[in-house]
Amino acid sequence: MPRPESATRVDFRSPNLEDGQHLWRMARESRVLDVNTSYAYLLWARDFAATSIVATVDDDPGGFVIGYRRPDEPETLMIWQVAVDERHRGQGLARRMLDELVDSLSREGVRRLETTITADNSASIALFTSFANARSAPIERTPLFEAAMFPDGHDPELLFRIGPFTTARPDGNAPSGSTTHGGVMSMTTTTEPATAIFDSLESQVRSYCRSWPAVMTHSQGSTLTSEDGREFLDFFAGAGALNYGHNNPALLDPLLDYLREGRIVHSLDMHTSAKRDFLQAFSDLILEPRNLDYKVMFPGPTGTNSVEAALKLARKATGRQHVLSFTNAFHGMTLGSLSVTGNSMKRRGAGIPLTNSSKIPYDDYFNGAVDDFMWLERVLQDSGSGVDKPAAIIVESVQGEGGLNAARLEWLKALSDLCREYDIILIVDDVQAGCGRTGTFFSFEEAGFTPDIVCLSKSISGFGLPMALTLIRPELDQFEPGEHNGTFRGHNLAFVTARAALETYWADESFQNEVQAKAAELRAGLTEIAERYEGATVRGRGLLTGIAFPDVSAAGKIATAAYECGLLVETSGPEDEVLKTMPPLTISSEELARGLAVLEEATASVLGSAA
Repeated sequence: MPRPESATRVDFRSPNLEDGQHLWRMARESRVLDVNTSYAYLLWARDFAATSIVATVDDDPGGFVIGYRRPDEPETLMIWQVAVDERHRGQGLARRMLDELVDSLSREGVRRLETTITADNSASIALFTSFANARSAPIERTPLFEAAMFPDGHDPELLFRIGPFTTARPDGNAPSGSTTHGGVMSMTTTTEPATAIFDSLESQVRSYCRSWPAVMTHSQGSTLTSEDGREFLDFFAGAGALNYGHNNPALLDPLLDYLREGRIVHSLDMHTSAKRDFLQAFSDLILEPRNLDYKVMFPGPTGTNSVEAALKLARKATGRQHVLSFTNAFHGMTLGSLSVTGNSMKRRGAGIPLTNSSKIPYDDYFNGAVDDFMWLERVLQDSGSGVDKPAAIIVESVQGEGGLNAARLEWLKALSDLCREYDIILIVDDVQAGCGRTGTFFSFEEAGFTPDIVCLSKSISGFGLPMALTLIRPELDQFEPGEHNGTFRGHNLAFVTARAALETYWADESFQNEVQAKAAELRAGLTEIAERYEGATVRGRGLLTGIAFPDVSAAGKIATAAYECGLLVETSGPEDEVLKTMPPLTISSEELARGLAVLEEATASVLGSAA
């Protein structure tokens, strides 16, 4: 359900016995806290009130921090628990409670703070890390309690030790907008200062942060954590750049080893061992098993670099200038890529006419009323048509930004046959739909054809590091040395993580089978939601699937409601009419179900009860 508006008054005070039942309820409903017993909270409220704090939101208990001073080290405050009521999360309340408590105790000699956190509790790690950073205080992380010490199967606990700090805050003052009334701190909610620099200095062209204003600090797997400790389930995956999730240990560990060894990071297109190892793995695990004979070009670090290289090479190899692309296509933001992109808003950003390209209808553009490729084949056959034969046709098998339009496999195969018959280079833009997103490594595999050129980026590095490939048939490898180059072609850190991703997930078909099973779960869940609303339809393929709504404003509103409930999901299509889900390929079935439940609730909150 949508989160209520931020309260206008927040008070901080010491706990009392009457708080016991509220504190117990908050701890019980927080999945990361040890609940213990309600009796323990009554004792705490009586005996540790001076070193703990409760936040009330419009007079309602909204959160607490439990602490005590170490008997053997009175200058150290040990924090046992932090909890915020579900209704008041996402407003920075945990951090503010911690600040208020430490501020008050620093006057009594507290100079250090300690807490214990399990390694997977990213919200608490983010909270205490941001606390230390704000005070420029050192932070030490050391093992404290091993799993074998717990009789109940508890995870190991790390000791976080922060300090010393001379004052709780750099200026030693209370927060702006706060006043003190009889020992109770009262605060009127103001604009979060943590975002002020973005508004004052960063260009207005920024977009995602307008929909998701939280300041993110940590990520793991399918979860991101903001600096106020709020967790977000990720159905976005870096716009497809994080197919294997955030900070995947299988990729992170070899990357850290590579850096610690003092290995080369930047190398242009020189020979490096990291590039050699990646190329060998790509050949052994991707190209050879699929009988693909491609030369690998490193055009620059982004998807639009890959597309630009493909367009230039097609024109050079054929001696022809014109390129055909499809309605609602998206291929990048540089001038060549924009020329084959359909979105009018993005095309306007070029500031000049975008020439040497034309748009033709994508699969089912006329709802089956016109035979596929009838017009194109006719003008190619007719020497008097006045239409020059194009150098290339560029296509996405699933239009990720264009509304999750998924071409039928037989349509893709027919397009390939047409290009082959008329000696037209076929370019498949697999920047977003590739690297397993549709259920196979390449999105075109199931259609049974081989493109002349393939563009890859986003998740080819596996870790969110910039990297792009342009795969070309050997006879098209016609650039002279240096004719298409760039400073950041040799991103060795990306080579390391890309190789690790291939060896971990693509050495056999097991991961591919898992992705296809999860894709079926996602489609079933989205279909169940769509069937409840007249006119809503499911689009896409694999883990690149969403719901199109007849009310073009619905998807954006649902995405906003989902964000308020802790789920990141974006929209797609020329009018943002499609709710687009793109979770990591490594997401668990439990996380997938949880995200679908949020989408179901968010959709109901926007569109009302199902029909």
